[in-house]
Amino acid sequence: MEIKKIVEALLFAANEPMTAKQIQQLFPEADRPETRLVQLAIDSIMMDYSTHSVELKPLASGYRFQVRAEFAPWVSLLFEEKPPRYSRALLETLAIVAYQQPVTRGDIEDIRGVSVSSHLLNSLLEREWIQSVGQKQAPGLPTLYATTKQFLDYFNLSSLAQLPSLSELKDWDGVMSHLQQHQQVNSEQQLNIQTPTADSQKESSPLAEES
Repeated sequence: MEIKKIVEALLFAANEPMTAKQIQQLFPEADRPETRLVQLAIDSIMMDYSTHSVELKPLASGYRFQVRAEFAPWVSLLFEEKPPRYSRALLETLAIVAYQQPVTRGDIEDIRGVSVSSHLLNSLLEREWIQSVGQKQAPGLPTLYATTKQFLDYFNLSSLAQLPSLSELKDWDGVMSHLQQHQQVNSEQQLNIQTPTADSQKESSPLAEES
């Protein structure tokens, strides 16, 4: 069986983005192709789907099949679930981490001008959108936070370089609007490829995070 067809089937059936290395490891050891051959197959599949309504999208943690953004609103009509809407406090905190990382809780509070609750930070940690990356060499050794590959995947990005500059967005409201826009498109695209799970249905309820 052709490597390309196997790779296409694996990527289409996968619940999470997959890298060429992860795909390669699924092959029996006796028939395992080189990683470069798997990558060539992925590149060829991306080209095949370049004119389709479904695309193979490169993300931070691998490749994922999804509906193209322009068709997502149509396919989302098949589902009752609406994209989750997050509180201003949560998105503002996430935006600050994304653009100023690594940052401490104190850094975030200085920028926002209000205190940041442990519940809010825990929400971001539980979603695996941020992670601890060490401690700042300052009194108390406060924890430093940075975004994760899961954050990039959720907001349909392959790297932080794809985020527009702060000067382009002008202010934090612009940053939050940008994140919400990409989050909404990505949620609809996800629904189109996979059957919503109990976890995704739970997460789709509005979040009343504290400020």
